[in-house]
Amino acid sequence: MPKLTKPEIRKDYIQEKYVIIAPQRTQRPHELERPEQVTYVDKDKCVFCPDNLKNVKTLLTIGLENDWQIKVIANIFPAVSLDNPKAYGIQEVIIETPHHHPEIEDLPTEHIAKLLEVYSERTKTISKNDKIEYILIFKNNGGHAGASLMHAHSQIFATQFLPPQLFDKSQKQQEYKLKHGTCVYCDVIKDEINGPRLIYQDELVIAFTPYASMYNYEVWIMPKRHLDNITMLTAEERMSFANILKKLLKKINELNLPYNYYFHQVVHDTDQHLYLKITPRGSVWAGVEIGSGIVINPIPPEEAAEFYRK
Repeated sequence: MPKLTKPEIRKDYIQEKYVIIAPQRTQRPHELERPEQVTYVDKDKCVFCPDNLKNVKTLLTIGLENDWQIKVIANIFPAVSLDNPKAYGIQEVIIETPHHHPEIEDLPTEHIAKLLEVYSERTKTISKNDKIEYILIFKNNGGHAGASLMHAHSQIFATQFLPPQLFDKSQKQQEYKLKHGTCVYCDVIKDEINGPRLIYQDELVIAFTPYASMYNYEVWIMPKRHLDNITMLTAEERMSFANILKKLLKKINELNLPYNYYFHQVVHDTDQHLYLKITPRGSVWAGVEIGSGIVINPIPPEEAAEFYRK
């Protein structure tokens, strides 16, 4: 595929979301610094280090209580809670390691696979609440990506209402299936598997940069099987996910970019196709993006995929 030299408008695989891929904008001058906003504290003061969790209610512990690997606690500053009918929901924090300095990409692949299993177990538990409609599993890494603390952690956010964009996406997926008889994302995998945006594949998972990437160096990881949500991954699929996730995050570190990653789940839609979306935060959405909803991305996904493949 020839290198993109002129701007190109691209549409999302299924939703009415548009991106202008504009490679020449990487040459724009930048005069403003964008400082990180992470709070760096020593481990004696870190709220997620073991010595400071002794009186905190634990929802799930992997490993021994005094020698744990991963721990899940309730968020002590929740935006939603089960005792607030005006903002009903659940917020939890997954402390990914007892150690203060390692990030997720520094952990063994087996540990990352265990983290994915923890996401699965908490999803199963939260889904038992009939009032919950939507579950978001996410990680913020770096101040510009919304992280407030250094110690490696991710979060679960579950609400009684379904965000409109997810309702729209669910409807669009069903419309596509009625029209074509197939899952739109199964078809996306078939299209991307031999294309210029492919990063990695094995027998179980695929990683690629999406055609209409909204973020610089955006990546999706998907199981090749049509699986509705994270609870359906096998142990082998979790290991495949963990393997490529570790590699991708190491590459993002080379760019020195903060990032988010997340899984969505619409609880009462049982025919979704699971994906993990990783969104490095290499640019700030400004007037065009905020005013029009049209995103300008200066990094063509084909070039991003080439970077990840190196």
